[in-house]
Amino acid sequence: MRYFEVKPKGHSAHHSHRWEHEVFILDGHYLVECRDQEKRVGPGYAIFIPPNVPHCFKNVGDKTLKFLCFTPYEK
Repeated sequence: MRYFEVKPKGHSAHHSHRWEHEVFILDGHYLVECRDQEKRVGPGYAIFIPPNVPHCFKNVGDKTLKFLCFTPYEK
């Protein structure tokens, strides 16, 4: 599990991973781009990102976006 903060108008790079991950929004609003689709989400939302799927997160709110990211444990 990891904790992230993204400033207003900030965003992640468009990227993918070989593993799945889940994101849980604690505070703020963001736009998720995944599989050529966009969805606007806010506090309390959970998003599932499948493995090897390009995605990007953009803070579209006026305050800092705070979220948790969960990934599988690798030995």
